[in-house]
Amino acid sequence: MTAFELIRAFAHDTAISIVITDPMIEPPGPTILYANAAFSRLVGRELDDIVGHSPRFMQGRETRRETLDTFHRALAAGERFHGYLANYRADGTNYRAEIDCRPLRAADGRIENFVSFEREVIRRIGRPTGSAAGRYEPASVSNDALTGALHALSIFEHA
Repeated sequence: MTAFELIRAFAHDTAISIVITDPMIEPPGPTILYANAAFSRLVGRELDDIVGHSPRFMQGRETRRETLDTFHRALAAGERFHGYLANYRADGTNYRAEIDCRPLRAADGRIENFVSFEREVIRRIGRPTGSAAGRYEPASVSNDALTGALHALSIFEHA
């Protein structure tokens, strides 16, 4: 069983948005190969309107080019990206997304796919701490069983 197949088996009903793309990061890619129901709800689109398209459909006026460039450089280097983006739902409303994207590698080390864990965050009230992670908190909290496993993998934690 590949990592892709394993994630698909466990991700469908989790509250955290999970997306798997192909490894092609240059436009028009990457292409979404899998998205779970939580991602569908987050972006306000049916899964049929997500799979087969680039995640770039979520970008808009307030999406920072600098953050996208950092994201692109990390993926091109085969590294993890953890950061925050202004994204847009199908109805045009924007939201702040925390994204933790990692390469999925074959046994020979070649990148086969990228997996992205995403959740909506809101700005904390009061004085923010010095790091970006201290400025935001999850918009909703999940109690599903997979959340503990994601925590064990340091998903949404700064390296």
